[in-house]
Amino acid sequence: MEAALTILALLLVAFVALGVYATVKAVGAAKRGVDRTITQARRTVEDTTLRAKSFGQVGVAGELAQLRLSLRTSMRATQDALHAGAAEDASLAESVDLFRRLSAHGLELDDELKRLEREPDRATVAGLLPKLRERTQRITHSAESLRWAARDRARQFADDDLDALNAQIDIEAGALRHWDVDEPSSQSSGAGASATASGQGPGTDWPEPAASADPPAGSSTADEAWSGPAREESPQAITAPDPRLRTTYPWQKSTRPETTN
Repeated sequence: MEAALTILALLLVAFVALGVYATVKAVGAAKRGVDRTITQARRTVEDTTLRAKSFGQVGVAGELAQLRLSLRTSMRATQDALHAGAAEDASLAESVDLFRRLSAHGLELDDELKRLEREPDRATVAGLLPKLRERTQRITHSAESLRWAARDRARQFADDDLDALNAQIDIEAGALRHWDVDEPSSQSSGAGASATASGQGPGTDWPEPAASADPPAGSSTADEAWSGPAREESPQAITAPDPRLRTTYPWQKSTRPETTN
């Protein structure tokens, strides 16, 4: 009885712990989803504001807004391209690490441009614009190099896969059209078989030669192979031996001639 109660208590504790763990995980996932949504909304609002400033304002403020907008757009596009490619190609892991290091410089530059937007001394900010523009171009150029390299790699893999697929389809299509090669040969073999059955070769009207009375010795085997069993030999007549051609042996007596008296 005590063992049963202990087992029930352990099961209850396990179920409670599992429920707490599931609740914590669900709350954490919901919190991350909310944070992601808020961050994306804030980013969208900030990008819209920067786009409006770059088109609506002139001078130093418009230049700073344009630099921030180009930097953020290039970095975000590169991040999306690398993360999408890394999910399918493990060799892009090093590129992702390089982009992470580049993002640190990009975030630093974006914060500096954001601070300069609130700087009241526009003359000093205008003197810093050439260096800021150069830094922005260097970072965006590096980001674009990584992005286009990842896209070219994915496109090359897709082209190779398409070439291999086209080759396999061509082979299969050729195999499905095998009757184009087999049909003439089968027709010719059928015509030959019908001509052989009728006793004439294909395309010939020559009469068959008369069978010779004494066929050569080597043709008997061929006749047996192609014409069935050999013909039965007719019985030969028995010829009496010629007495003049008899062989004379020494122990035989010679025949005496008859004399008339």
